[in-house]
Amino acid sequence: MKSRIFSYISIILSFQPVFLSAQKTDANIFGDVKSNGEHLPFATVLVEGTSAGTTTDMSGHYMLVNLPEGEVEITAQMIGYKSQTKKVSLKQSVTLEVNFVLEEEVMSLNAVVVTGTRTSKRQTESPVIVNVLEGKTLGQIQANTLSEGLCFQPGLRVETDCQTCNYSQLRINGLGGSYSQILINGRPVLSPLTGLYGMEQIPSNMIDRIEIVRGGGSALYGSSAVGGTVNIITKIPDQNSYEVSVNHALINNEGNDNQVNANLNVLTLRRNAGMSIFASGRQRDYYDANGDNFSELPMLRNNSFGFTSFLKPAPNQKLEFSFSSMYEYRYGGEMTDKAAYLAQQSEERTHNVLMGGVDYEIDFNNNNSSFITYLAAQNTKRKHYTGIIPDDQDTADYLQHFINPPYGNTDNNTFQAGLQVNHKFENFLSGTNLMTIGAEYLYDYVFDEISAYNYLLDQTTFNSGAFLQSDWEIITGLTLLAGVRADKHNLVDKVVFNPRFSVLYRLNGNTQFRASWASGFRAPQAFDTDMHIAFAGGGVTRIRLADNLKEEKSSSYSVSVNYDQASENYIWGFTVEGFYTLLNNAFMLEEAGSDEFGLIYEKRNANGSIVKGVTVELRGNYNRKVQLEAGFTIQTSDYTKPVAYSESLEAMKKYLRTPDSYGYYTLIFTPGENFSASLSGVYTGAMEVLHVAGAPENPVSDELVTTTSFFENSFKLSYLVKFGRLNNGIEIFGGIKNMFNAYQDDFDSGKNRDSNYIYGPSLPRMYYFGIKLKSI
Repeated sequence: MKSRIFSYISIILSFQPVFLSAQKTDANIFGDVKSNGEHLPFATVLVEGTSAGTTTDMSGHYMLVNLPEGEVEITAQMIGYKSQTKKVSLKQSVTLEVNFVLEEEVMSLNAVVVTGTRTSKRQTESPVIVNVLEGKTLGQIQANTLSEGLCFQPGLRVETDCQTCNYSQLRINGLGGSYSQILINGRPVLSPLTGLYGMEQIPSNMIDRIEIVRGGGSALYGSSAVGGTVNIITKIPDQNSYEVSVNHALINNEGNDNQVNANLNVLTLRRNAGMSIFASGRQRDYYDANGDNFSELPMLRNNSFGFTSFLKPAPNQKLEFSFSSMYEYRYGGEMTDKAAYLAQQSEERTHNVLMGGVDYEIDFNNNNSSFITYLAAQNTKRKHYTGIIPDDQDTADYLQHFINPPYGNTDNNTFQAGLQVNHKFENFLSGTNLMTIGAEYLYDYVFDEISAYNYLLDQTTFNSGAFLQSDWEIITGLTLLAGVRADKHNLVDKVVFNPRFSVLYRLNGNTQFRASWASGFRAPQAFDTDMHIAFAGGGVTRIRLADNLKEEKSSSYSVSVNYDQASENYIWGFTVEGFYTLLNNAFMLEEAGSDEFGLIYEKRNANGSIVKGVTVELRGNYNRKVQLEAGFTIQTSDYTKPVAYSESLEAMKKYLRTPDSYGYYTLIFTPGENFSASLSGVYTGAMEVLHVAGAPENPVSDELVTTTSFFENSFKLSYLVKFGRLNNGIEIFGGIKNMFNAYQDDFDSGKNRDSNYIYGPSLPRMYYFGIKLKSI
C-alpha cells in the first residue's frame, strides 16, 4: 500500500518539462556507487564545471549520456559520506564505466552551508563560522520544538521571560533576543511579533537542519542581525519515506504533555520533483510549581502542518515552494475553567500564523553563474487577553474590568521580495572570486490594540536593501570575504551602509584561522519583547518607544581557530572564538513612571554598551558509536554608563538577565543499529534579575536579585525493531528531561506576582515515552 501511494504521487509530480540535451556526442558514462560493499541509492553524480548530473537509482546505479568531450572530473556525493572525484577522458561515441566507493563520515564537519555567505560553501571553506544543528540531533535529544533545540549550540541561550505566558527569546553572544535574526529558508518571515512565541510553535519534525552564524558576520542580512542569524532550513525529500510518532510526557507527576508528529517524503522516479510534508499536534496541561493555583507553565493547544517541495524543469533550474500553517492556544494564570476575564489574573493567546515562500534558481555559464529570485510572506492573526481583577470591589476600576475587559486584537503582515546574482571569476588576480550582488525589499505591518488599557501599536516598517560581496580565494587556503550592504529604512533618515570583512586561512587541511569585522544597525522600531504586557505589583507593565529614538549602530570583531583531527576510528576537534561587539546609541529599558494601569518602561538610547567574551567548542566521535559535542561561553555585557532599571534602585552598568557563563553538552551512544542512548545538559550561570515590589515575597521595594546557577540534565533511551521485508520499523523511546529538577524554586505567588521574575529552566522535571513508526 505504501509503495502504491508513493507511485501515485510520483506520477502526478512527473507532469513537467523534460530537459533535452542539444549536444549529441554519444560520450557516455555508467557505473555504480557503493559504501562498505553495499550499493547506495539516490547518491548524486556530477560532471564538474557543467550542468550534467544525475542520481543513482534504487539499485545504486547511474548513467550519464551525451557528455562534453575531453578531460572532465566526475564527483559522487551523498549526505553522510565523503565525496569522491575521478578524472576521465571522454571521447565521441565511447561509453566508459566509472564506479565509486564512498567512505562514511564519522561526523558531519564539512557540510555544505549557505547562511554565512548567502552562497553554498563547505563549512571548512567558509570565511565566516557557520555551526550546523542537524534535525537528526534534535530527535536524538528529544527536542520537540525549535526553542528546546537551540540551546544546544555554542554561544546561544534560550530564556523564558514570563511566568504567566512563557514567551521566550534567543540570545546570541550575550545580546538580547531582538538582536537575533531568525530566518526560515533564508527569509526573515518570522517577524518580531511572530518571534514572541514562534520558537515554541515550530515543531522539530519540520526542520532538516539549523545553520547558525554568531556575531556581526551575518550583516548582509540587514537590520537586527547584530547578535547573529539562525537559519531554519526545512526538510527537502531525498527518498520516499514516512515517519509517525506519538509522545506522552508527565510534567513533574502533575500534568500531561502529549504530542503527535508525522512526516511524508515523496519523489518522482526521475528525482526532478518532490515534496516533504509535515504535521504536528500538541496538548499540554498547565503546571503550578508553588501550589498557589496560578500556573508557571501555561496550557498549550498547538497544531501545525505544511510542506516544502521542489521542481526541476531542467537540470540547471530549480523551483522551491514552502508553506506552513500554525495554530496555537495558550493560557496561563489562575487555573480555572472560567473565561479569561473572570480569572483573578490570566493571559490568553490565540495565534493563527500562515507563512510561505517561493524560490527560483537557474545556473548557467557552465555553472559559473547563477540567478536567484524569491518571494516570502507571513500573516499572523492574534486574539489576546492580559488582565487582573482589582482587589477592591467597591471601586469603579473593579466594575470597569467586567464592563470592558482588556481583550486585544493583533494583525501582522510581513512580505519580502529579492533577487541575487552570483558569478565565479576563475582567474581573478591569480585566484578565484565568487561575486554576489543582490537587492531585496522587506515590509512589516503590525497593528496591536487593547482599548481598555489605551494601548495601541500601529506600525509600518519597510526596508530596501542592496548588497555586494566578494568571496576571493587569493591562493589555495587563503580567502578574503569582503562585502557591503546599503539599507534605507523608513524610520531612519539616511541610507545606512554596513561593510564587513572576513579572512580565512586553512592550514594542513585540518586547521582554520578566521578573523572578521562587521558593522550593523537596528532601526528604532518595536521589537518582540516590546509587544509583551506583563504583570507586576497588582498591575500591568507596558513598554513604549521614546520620542526621537535613534537607530542603533554596532561594530563587531571576532577571531577564531578551528581544529579537527581524524583517523580510521575516531575524530576529535575544537573551536575557540573570541568576540567583541560595541554598540552605539544602544537601546535599553528604563522605568518611566506609572499610570492607572501599572508601570511604564521606555525604550531609550544609552550612550553605548560593550559585549565581549570567549566561546569554546569541543567535539569527538569514536568509531561511530560515541559522539560528544559541547560548548561553553564566558562573557560580559555592560553599558558604558549606568542605567536606572527602577526609580527606587541605584543605576548599574550590567545587563540584566545575562549570565557571565553558560554552555551545553550532548553525549550520544549508538553501539549498534537498533539501540541508542543520549545524555544532554544545559548550564546557565548566575545573573542579575529585577524583582518588582507587590507580591508577598517582595513587599517592600524593588530589588535586584543575583540568581543561583543551574544545570539541567536529560537522558533518552531508544530501541528500533526492524521489519526487514516490509522496510519498516518501530522505535520505542523514553527518558527524563531536567532529571534533577533544577526548576526555579522562588517564584512569586498569587495574582499580584511579578511575572517577569523568572530565570530558571523552561521546564520542570518531565518523564516521557513514545512510539515511532517509520520506513527504513
